[in-house]
Amino acid sequence: MSVRITRLLSIALIGAGLSTVAFAAAQSSLVWRGDAVTANGVVKGMAQAWQSTGHGRVEVQQFNTASGLDAVSSGAADIAGSARDSSGSAQDSGLTFTPVAWDALVLITSPSNPVSSLTLKQVHDVYYGKISNWRDLGGNDAPMDVYAVASPGDGVEFSLRKLLFGRGSQPVAAPRLYVNTVQLEQAVALDPRAFGVTTLSSVAGNSRIKMLRIEGVAPSMSSVSSGSYPLFTPLYLVTRAGSPNAASAQEFVDFAQSAKGQSVLRSHSLLPYQQGAALASLDASRRGRILAEVGARASAEPTQIAAAASPAARALPASAAALASRTAAARATTPGLSAVTGAVVAAPEPSSLKGVRGDAFTVASAASHGSDFVKVTADAYVSYGKVVAAKATKAAKTATSTSKKVDARKIASARTYRVGAGETLYSIARKHDVDVAQIRTWNHLKDNTVRTGQILRIDAR
Repeated sequence: MSVRITRLLSIALIGAGLSTVAFAAAQSSLVWRGDAVTANGVVKGMAQAWQSTGHGRVEVQQFNTASGLDAVSSGAADIAGSARDSSGSAQDSGLTFTPVAWDALVLITSPSNPVSSLTLKQVHDVYYGKISNWRDLGGNDAPMDVYAVASPGDGVEFSLRKLLFGRGSQPVAAPRLYVNTVQLEQAVALDPRAFGVTTLSSVAGNSRIKMLRIEGVAPSMSSVSSGSYPLFTPLYLVTRAGSPNAASAQEFVDFAQSAKGQSVLRSHSLLPYQQGAALASLDASRRGRILAEVGARASAEPTQIAAAASPAARALPASAAALASRTAAARATTPGLSAVTGAVVAAPEPSSLKGVRGDAFTVASAASHGSDFVKVTADAYVSYGKVVAAKATKAAKTATSTSKKVDARKIASARTYRVGAGETLYSIARKHDVDVAQIRTWNHLKDNTVRTGQILRIDAR
């Protein structure tokens, strides 16, 4: 073989190698962000199947619905996951919501709770604050701990409230809020008095969670497919036409609707959307029937719910500014809720979602329940990074030492309380009719962590 031919072959091989690199580079990875329900039920398995067929990688950023929609709107993500359709707000404008699966909204409690079935009216009255004790539902004489997700635009919460109240932005009487459904489910599993909502695909087969029947019908793939379970709902993949990876994002959505994609959906207790044509045709009549049964009517969503005032708010919509403005907008358009007050405290915005955690608490006296939520006050916060241990114990010990007699006198001048076994900051606040935020301020606590035997100030004096 001549030197000339050898050189030509080398050039050809190098060119082929560069073409392969260029082809691999063209298969750019996609970024998906959204709620935990869509992440676990749709995207994680779909991403593996997508990659196994020769497509690029999908980076899954699981957080909540609002963060996903904001990320796609701002270009920080290519695809979002949502358990609700567009709210018709400014935030959702420009986004394409493609339904890919049918899921079920399920009301959950602890397996130790004797209550197993509820009517739609009972569920409505629990969230509206008219029912606050399990005995009114045929259970034990114990207050209900109604849990919800803090973000007003969360897909699961929004969809349930739209079915029960006629609009997804309806405020509800929820004593404790969480940043997403994963944290909510973990809390419900540990609390025999808990009550909350998630989806069938998220808790199917979880023995630590009891799914309540609705109107006597248990949630299952079969009852969802037939439409006999009334709280069925679509799951969506959300894209934006103007995004840099719009074509690849659309290919992923198309793949989710293909035969291989539908197989992935069924393996996660989801009904492929195309196979639920009967559910789509039943939707309007189903919504009307539910509203009639609970005594509510449909109303327009307040446009203010989606306003993003700053880049920081767009990056993390569950931040203080967004959550406060959306809650205020919802209150302003709801008759009888003008007395509801809330405070949101958020830590500085993180560079990533790693380590994000969030909680919120509502403190309410017996008089706070009712049709207009009078006197309900709420404190919500989102913190980032590792949980910081409470400093109250150290402060109390220091106060009793001889070298810190001044601090001891200050603590002695205020009412104090020793934390008992199994108590939480929320239960202590409720016992003494104060806000969680107040106890944290008086004791210089960085979070809601308390320890057995810890001495807490429970008033400002």
